[in-house]
Amino acid sequence: MKDELRTRAGRSMPGMKSIQRLLLLPSAFCLLTSGAAQQALAQAYPSKNVQMVVPYLAGGSIDLYARAIAQRLGEAWGRTVIVDNRPGASGMIGTEFVTRLEPDGYVLLGHTSSYPATAAVRAKLPFDPGRAIVPVAMIAKAPMLVAIHPSVPAKNVKELIAVAKKTPGGLNYGSSGAGGNNHFSGALFASAAGVKMTHIPYKSIAPAVTAVASGEIEVLIASAAALAPQMKAGRLRILGVTSLEPSPLFPDLPAVAKSGAPGYNYELWWGVFAPAGMAADRLGFINAAVNKILASGDMKKFLATEGAEPWPLTPSQLDGLLVKEIERYKKAAKVAGIEPQ
Repeated sequence: MKDELRTRAGRSMPGMKSIQRLLLLPSAFCLLTSGAAQQALAQAYPSKNVQMVVPYLAGGSIDLYARAIAQRLGEAWGRTVIVDNRPGASGMIGTEFVTRLEPDGYVLLGHTSSYPATAAVRAKLPFDPGRAIVPVAMIAKAPMLVAIHPSVPAKNVKELIAVAKKTPGGLNYGSSGAGGNNHFSGALFASAAGVKMTHIPYKSIAPAVTAVASGEIEVLIASAAALAPQMKAGRLRILGVTSLEPSPLFPDLPAVAKSGAPGYNYELWWGVFAPAGMAADRLGFINAAVNKILASGDMKKFLATEGAEPWPLTPSQLDGLLVKEIERYKKAAKVAGIEPQ
């Protein structure tokens, strides 16, 4: 009888492995429903129009790139992505505005490498520049171009350096404002070349470009997008690129580092940011949408005409990037002698 009961019990009762599988079912179900919920959340976004804040004046490189991305995101999402220019304080006014908003993906921020450059030399800001916003996706990267007024007796970078050495401080270089990319790139160029030039800050890049084209200043290191109108008009002489090696974007131009300023390297980037705290699934959704746009032929062509190339990065590659960039610029500021303001 005992043997018969054991046999019946063995047939009717589940074994330990079966029990474990049954216990795991609720967890598996939760994971499946959680994944489905995340997918549904991503699919529901955006349920209304999206705002893309650009903290600079219209017409600059980030304004052009942000509008190109906004238009294509709008087409992909079936929603309008509105570009909102909020200039001032070298991009900090628009940035602070975004830091105060909900990280729900309905307000994004188009920014450039000018942001960590400026943050590195600002003694006080009303927010933590490395953590109040987070990178969502990168758009592009590019070297800058060394431009001079045609009256400067230099046909290449070596000759420009020779002119600068003959008249220490006699050459003026412009920028879009103290602590921005043009300021950093010019100061680091002078340091690498062993020359002294005088910095002339302007309120934005547009008047700085006008100044070098008119001869008000002699030198400006800026993006191809910013210089393009005056380049096409023949009012500027372009001497080289600021990347460490010659750029495929400008095959006829030498690298400044190979032309008398050893080790000189300064490249720009443009990206999409958001208030800190955005849910990982939403951040990933927007990142994937931007990267898909960057892979398209028309976007590659657009960026090439602006002197830049796509720079798609994944969320994991973007993690901590802003903090690292600010620290890099702080070190560069010491080398260039740019004091905190």
